Amino acid sequence: MIGRLSGVLLEKQPPHILLDVQGVGYELDAPMSTFYQLPALGEKVTLHTHMVVREDAQLLYAFSDKRGRDLFRELIRLNGVGPKLALALMSGMDVDELVMAVQHQDVSALVKIPGVGKKTAERLLIELRDRFKAWEAAPGAITLAGPVVGGGVPVKPSADAVSALIALGYKPQEASKAVAAIDKDGLSSEELIRRALKGMV
Repeated sequence: MIGRLSGVLLEKQPPHILLDVQGVGYELDAPMSTFYQLPALGEKVTLHTHMVVREDAQLLYAFSDKRGRDLFRELIRLNGVGPKLALALMSGMDVDELVMAVQHQDVSALVKIPGVGKKTAERLLIELRDRFKAWEAAPGAITLAGPVVGGGVPVKPSADAVSALIALGYKPQEASKAVAAIDKDGLSSEELIRRALKGMV
């Protein structure tokens, strides 16, 4: 099991990351909450990881801290929640927001996440309630700041943002509309994704 990787950030195209670890390139998938905290391309970064081994693939998921990885592991233990849905949940809400939603049994907060209907949200909240008893939202939970921009700005940040939202489970039309509503000159693709997700949620 690979639990942590330290290396140079080569690529970041949500939700995918390419990390060079002593000459070996590791492909990882990560929630947007981790993308917001990534350094510029070419810089060193340490990520906590979770490995999923399937018959047809070996997949690595990356998180900026252990708390995020622990949340991911709690989510994929639930019936009907796979890695893709877990990433969508963690992209639409940060750890503290999700903990608060569970504590308050807030169905409306979850149903806005792609792939989560009302019945699924209700079931997830009930199952997570017991698991989250030991979890607490961090005092004065910090709102995630925008990412550090670097390594070359994409020609079309809006197109990158739309494709990332689609990869996270949103419908193409829905993703395009959300990005168009907040598209402004000078915003990076990650900032557009962050704002679009906040608008959707």
